[in-house]
Amino acid sequence: MIVVNTAGDWSNLFAPLAHASWHGFTPTDLVFPTFLFVVGNAMSFSMKKLGQMSSTEFFKKVGKRTLLIFLIGWLLNAFPFYNISESGAISFIDLSEVRLFGVLQRIALCYFFGAIVLYYGGIKGAWIFSAIALLGYWAIMYFFGDGADPYSLTGNAAIKLDLALIGPERMYGGEGIPFDPEGILSTLPGIVNVIAGYLAGKMIQKLGNTMDAVKKLLAIGLVLILVSYAWDILFPINKKIWTSSYVLLTSGIDLFLLALLVGVIEIKNWKGWTYFFEVFGRNPLILYILSGLVVTLLSMIPVGDTTLKGFIYANFYKSWLAPKTASFLFAFSYMLVIWLIGLWMDKKKIYIKV
Repeated sequence: MIVVNTAGDWSNLFAPLAHASWHGFTPTDLVFPTFLFVVGNAMSFSMKKLGQMSSTEFFKKVGKRTLLIFLIGWLLNAFPFYNISESGAISFIDLSEVRLFGVLQRIALCYFFGAIVLYYGGIKGAWIFSAIALLGYWAIMYFFGDGADPYSLTGNAAIKLDLALIGPERMYGGEGIPFDPEGILSTLPGIVNVIAGYLAGKMIQKLGNTMDAVKKLLAIGLVLILVSYAWDILFPINKKIWTSSYVLLTSGIDLFLLALLVGVIEIKNWKGWTYFFEVFGRNPLILYILSGLVVTLLSMIPVGDTTLKGFIYANFYKSWLAPKTASFLFAFSYMLVIWLIGLWMDKKKIYIKV
């Protein structure tokens, strides 16, 4: 996600590092739902303790975590909290017009509602909720979207609900109009990505790190992928409105990846290559936050007619590399800088959790 979010030049991207423009799927479209899948996978361990709590303790624990993650995401949207006019005058931003939702906010909400489903319904309730959520979301999008094209950018039910409840000034504007890919309605199918990770984790715990577990993960993953492409005919795979077919596709691919990791790391015991990724995994939230803050700061510091980010990119990448390669290597180098911060934190045994 760091590589995807910090391109040197947004007009020069390798195709796999860009989201699908609307319907369709790219490798980049797998990143965010995998975040949710991993959250669910971790919950397959943490819910053992949460499930033993009273409802009051449960909501206090889960609610606090949800609010903190949501608030951090909103503050990232507001950062650096001020604007500088062409004349150099500084003015504080209008907090009422800060984008309300975002990546961390969706993670927070999907975690919260996923935890509630699992706390009260268990595994059986999780399956029932997932079916109702995916089919219900399809029905809502079809019947409440524009008749001619209910899944278009301007005619889908999700944008209509967000405009009515959030307001255009608090929505994402990257599509050229107020439209939030992490809005209210599309959070519903996102919860299923969390539940998929939870169910996968519980299955592995039951079967152990065995070839039987690997085979079942692969088989279920294949079924989900096949069903997703069959459903795509009626309800197109689309990350930006988080369609039900998209949930099945990404969950299926994640099961394939999880099966591969179990086979390589746990069964074959090939672990020498994993530490690089463990560094990110030990401080995921703070490193994600830093990845957003640091690049924002680099884009604010003036250097001649450009910014420090622009100066670094122009002189150390763009000056000698092809445009797309320069854009990618800038993002990759930046990711390594964040990794070095994570490495230092790990060596110092500094772990920040919410």
